[in-house]
Amino acid sequence: MKLIRFGENGAEKPGVLLEDGRRINVSAFCDDFNEAFFLTNGLARLKDWLTLHAATSPEVPASARLGSPVARPSKIICIGLNYKDHAAESNMALPVEPIIFFKSTTALAGPNDDVIIPKNSVKTDWEVELAVVIGKKASYVSVEEAPEYIAGYALHNDYSERAFQLERSGQWVKGKSCDTFAPIGPFLATPDEVGDVNNLRLWLKVNGETKQDGNTSNLVFDVPYLISYVSQFMTLLPGDIISTGTPAGVGLGFKPPQYLKPGDVVELGIEKLGSARQVLKAYPGV
Repeated sequence: MKLIRFGENGAEKPGVLLEDGRRINVSAFCDDFNEAFFLTNGLARLKDWLTLHAATSPEVPASARLGSPVARPSKIICIGLNYKDHAAESNMALPVEPIIFFKSTTALAGPNDDVIIPKNSVKTDWEVELAVVIGKKASYVSVEEAPEYIAGYALHNDYSERAFQLERSGQWVKGKSCDTFAPIGPFLATPDEVGDVNNLRLWLKVNGETKQDGNTSNLVFDVPYLISYVSQFMTLLPGDIISTGTPAGVGLGFKPPQYLKPGDVVELGIEKLGSARQVLKAYPGV
């Protein structure tokens, strides 16, 4: 299945993207794709419901805004320097263990929403990433068990303000958590829709020029390992997101560095997970 959430920001409704391309409203089945939905075996129940009701469910208007396919999770966990080429362009050593940092859940945005350059930003950057959505409560999970805890996958642009992140002391979270800095979607695809998650092309363009063109086969730590590793330090709840890192080609890595400005258009995609488009806007009044 491919799950979508549509409607105005803060008032999204649940929907499903069908194989024939139709988008249907499934509000008659559930209120939202949130922790409670995943916790109560929502994916399996929704699949059964669709066999009876997909044909008669109302269609989602083509003009409808898409939100994040998952309602605000308890946490967004990001993995740093998880592609060898990105570590090299960042002039940082390849990690011996996964680098974990958080992104505020208030950064969550829809896949095609405008991205707001924060006040005092001079180094807003892009990062196309594979996001993994957790399907059930996970604590001290083994690598072998980890696939059982995956609800699905989605496209994520891990926007970063590099001056906030690297020049303002403390943890990276300051440069990662600005409003609109976590556009996710267009949809959440269940594992059966994706197949081999370790061999997916991911790409990103700025103003039509390709900046990133990588493959998940180059992850330093793969998805099952990451789920197992993170679950040794914290309980993962249904709906939580793990963003698995970005390949080379971020603005920070160019010589000289390239950063985003108002009016820039960022397009990105991952094989089998769709594409997204974001326009950069200045913070209101700046």
